[in-house]
Parts: sequence; C-alpha cells; structure tokens
Amino acid sequence: MAGVEVISPAFWRGKRVFLTGHTGFKGAWLASWLVKLGAKVHGYSLSPSYSPNVYGASGIAGSIEETIGDIRSVDALRTSITCFQPEVVFHLAAQPLVRYSYEHPVETFETNVMGTVNLLQAARSCRELLAVIVVTTDKCYLNRELKVGYTESDPLGGHDPYSASKACAELVAQSWYQSFLSQINCESKELFGLATARAGNVIGGGDMAVDRVVPDVLRSVTADSGVQIRNPNAIRPWQYVLDPLGGYLCLAESLANKPRLYSGPWNFGPGEDDVQPVGRVVERLLALLGADTRWSCRPEPSLHETRSLLLDCSKAKAELGWFPQYSLEEALESVVRWKDLPMEEASHRGFIEMEIDKYMNRVGSETEC
Repeated sequence: MAGVEVISPAFWRGKRVFLTGHTGFKGAWLASWLVKLGAKVHGYSLSPSYSPNVYGASGIAGSIEETIGDIRSVDALRTSITCFQPEVVFHLAAQPLVRYSYEHPVETFETNVMGTVNLLQAARSCRELLAVIVVTTDKCYLNRELKVGYTESDPLGGHDPYSASKACAELVAQSWYQSFLSQINCESKELFGLATARAGNVIGGGDMAVDRVVPDVLRSVTADSGVQIRNPNAIRPWQYVLDPLGGYLCLAESLANKPRLYSGPWNFGPGEDDVQPVGRVVERLLALLGADTRWSCRPEPSLHETRSLLLDCSKAKAELGWFPQYSLEEALESVVRWKDLPMEEASHRGFIEMEIDKYMNRVGSETEC
C-alpha cells in the first residue's frame, strides 16, 4: 500500500544525529539509512552481543562516529552526547528480550528505565536539539487479550520484567515532557520535541539475536536440528524492519518542525493481513528456506506470554501519512535473501542500500538520496 509520507534527504543532510543502540539489529539498519541520507551520526552502544550481526556485516562503523559504552554509565553518556551536540536523538539502546528479563530483572529495569532517564537528562544540555524519539515496544500496553488493536491512549502495563520496564520508559518520557518541555511547565529554552515509538515484531535480514522466532528458525536450519516453539498459536504483529524505521524518520522530521503537535506516543505496526500466528510464520519461513526441518511445540508454563497482540496505527496513518509498505511475505523473503548473501561486507552493504532505495521509491522522496 502506497503511503503519502515523505522522507526528506534535504532535512537529514548534515544533521547531527545521536543514535543509541547502533550496534543492534534495528540500530544498525537505522544508522545505515541515516548515513545514506547524509546525516552525521554518532552511535552510542555496547558491542554486539551476537555474531554474525548487521553492524559488523554492513561495515557501518567506518561511516560514523561511535562510543562503545553502557547506557547506564551516566558520565560516559553525558560526555558523549554533550560533546556531539546532536540535533536529533534516536534512543534504541535496551535490554530487548523477554526470557532474559526473567533471568536478569534488575539489569533489565536499570537499562530500560534508568537508561532512558540518563539519556533524557543528558539531552537537556544540548543547545540545538530539535527532536528526541524513545523507541519502546508494542508490549508496553496492559494486555487484555483484545481482538482489536491497542491505541496510544490505552493504559500501559506489563506482566514480565521486559514489558513492564518498557511501560516504565514510556512513563519516564511522558514525565520528562510534562515537567521540562511542555509549554505549561517550561520557562526555559528546552523546547525540543519528545515522542515515543511503539513497534511490533520486527524482522529482517541480519537479526540473529537469541530467543527470537525468526533467528531461532535460521539457527535450527543451519544446525539441521528441529525447531521448537513455545506458543505456535500466539498472534503477533509482524513487520519488515524498514517499515517502523521509516516511521521513526518521518516522525522525527515532523517532531523537529512542530514539537508540541507531534510529541507523545505513536504506534507503528503492520497491515491487518500480517498479524499472524507464530506457527504459520515458522511454516512459511521453512518453506522459503526449502528446509525439511520440522517444528514442534514445547510450552514453558513458567514464561508468561500473551495470546494476542495487535496495534492500531490510525494515528500515524492520519497525522504522519505513514503506512506499512511491506507484507509479511516480502519481509520473510528478505530474511532468506540476506541469509544467502556472500560473506563479503560489500554484499551486505549493497543489500541494505538496495532495500532502502526500494523503500524510498515506494513512499516517495523530495530528492534522490
């Protein structure tokens, strides 16, 4: 479905963009896109936690400034961001895994909650800052197993430590805006826009994180072992990595131009046809891989999982002109194409640039990148 959003290379050319979590799956894709748009990027993140990964395969480290550091390290983060003096900030650094959050709840809350506090506090010292986007998750909602999508005004919550920590990060962002940035409470010049972005199950080439469905399938096929699924009937909103990232870029432009109008929470999810059960997605991916691998169900009663999770993206469609551009089938095909690429860095970098060009052609751009 063609959207009306316009991502403007003219806006991004020369912009100083501070990106936390740039070594992660989504972060490396976003860093590559920003560089292609002509932005000056400074990444702040831990080293990649798994290999191979998009960060290493793309060679993006050679095109940006970066600080390898922990978002919980107040002094290191403050020094990095104040020296760079960004105009736009994307905050993606997080502990992103549900199972890991059960095993390491303190680290999860420290990273996802206090890491957000540290970032927002450091951002207050940036004199030319226009926009900050804090990326959370669709799991930040109080899940009531609704058969309709959650809207941005629905209550926040979270059963597991990961989901609860992301709901807390949302509350931190709301508090920061109301306390320091809104017209009512702010008498200083700290008037940059602050928004949160809630995306669904993001998939795409290069994601090999542990305890995620698509990477787990790829590892099982490579190892010629069976695929085990905890909950094949769980319904999730699957989306290609460039769709939410395109939403973040579009939101950042709008936020920079009209901070009070666009500050607040935003959903970025897939079309209705791409809200599918886990088992069906696994079966389709195995078929695309041409694998004889079988999958089996191995429930984990101690691990709480919602049965159904949907997002209502009417706000982004109506106010940003953002629409998902890729189907689940296209997303899975992209995963398979990445897997089959030669190991050379140039192959992965070329693939990323080709995919970005394809996205930009679908949504339109003011000028060529």
